[in-house]
Amino acid sequence: MAEEVVLMKGNEAIAHAAIRIGVDGYFGYPITPQSEVLETLAEQKPWETTGMVVLQAESEVAAINMVYGGAGSGKMVMTSSSSPGVSLKQEGISYIAGAELPCLIVNVMRGGPGLGTIQPSQADYFQTTKGGGHGDYHLIALAPASVQEMADFVDLGFQLAFKYRNPAIILADGVIGQMMEKVVLPAPRPRRTDEEVIAQCPWATTGRKNGRKPNIITSLELDPAIMEQRNIHLQQKYAEIEANEVRYEELQCEDAEYLIVAFGSCARIAQKAMEHAREEGIKVGLFRPITLWPFPTKALRERASRIKGILTVELNSGQMIEDVRLAVECSIPVEHFGRLGGIVPDPDEVIEAIKEKLINK
Repeated sequence: MAEEVVLMKGNEAIAHAAIRIGVDGYFGYPITPQSEVLETLAEQKPWETTGMVVLQAESEVAAINMVYGGAGSGKMVMTSSSSPGVSLKQEGISYIAGAELPCLIVNVMRGGPGLGTIQPSQADYFQTTKGGGHGDYHLIALAPASVQEMADFVDLGFQLAFKYRNPAIILADGVIGQMMEKVVLPAPRPRRTDEEVIAQCPWATTGRKNGRKPNIITSLELDPAIMEQRNIHLQQKYAEIEANEVRYEELQCEDAEYLIVAFGSCARIAQKAMEHAREEGIKVGLFRPITLWPFPTKALRERASRIKGILTVELNSGQMIEDVRLAVECSIPVEHFGRLGGIVPDPDEVIEAIKEKLINK
């Protein structure tokens, strides 16, 4: 059967992919620039076809706690929001991580701080990769650079979340959420039965039969010694994720003298800048982190040993650059170029930044 190619926004692709892969529940609240996720789900009415629950909660706080409850029962549940809304979800996200529950969070970033702007941004990098809530925890963070990846990462996010019993997040900027592209949606598959949930998630609170006591899902522990062991266990799990789940893309890096490191929409801009720079005789390569956590530290460090300098391109004042500098261990110059307030740079600005900050410095 020929693949069905459709044209849609990144936010719409998130919603359609969720329905098709058998997500059990979505709990969200509208906020620009991600409102089309909820709007598309409401329009498609999956509760009539797949049985998927779609609920607009009374607030972002309510939405993430509904996710907490659904995840505790072993269901595939998700939420989506944009930057200020995700800030409100942070306590619940920390609880979910502490309770080791799988779920998917979508953040289509807008500019801040505060209410800021409805225009695109990548300034939630720190919030996502450094743990925006309290405690020592990590989210598995996927950064899509196309509408196709917005669709693909819904399935991938859930796979990783259930594999490691850990929340995963799709960290997209407003450009990727709002832009329209051709996309191939995943093939429809049925939601898991209750029996499958019980078999796949023996830790879940549902499905206890024959007098068996229900599992207790909590992140609370009052005994410091036990709490320390829980945290040590989490750190061991995070180390396993770092060892096995790093994802990145390299373009024209083999002969590169300079490297652009960028994610999301900035990676698309950087790719065009790379092509134009090469036309001018400047050998530029592109390194795109796909997992922002775990960050591709080792791969970038190895690549940095063969180049003269790195420019990070971000829609913020310089956040990912900290991880890049840690990766290369100050062996070469690492500079930042970014625009703020929702202004998206063009490729020529990136080329000028390479010349100014790296070549002619």
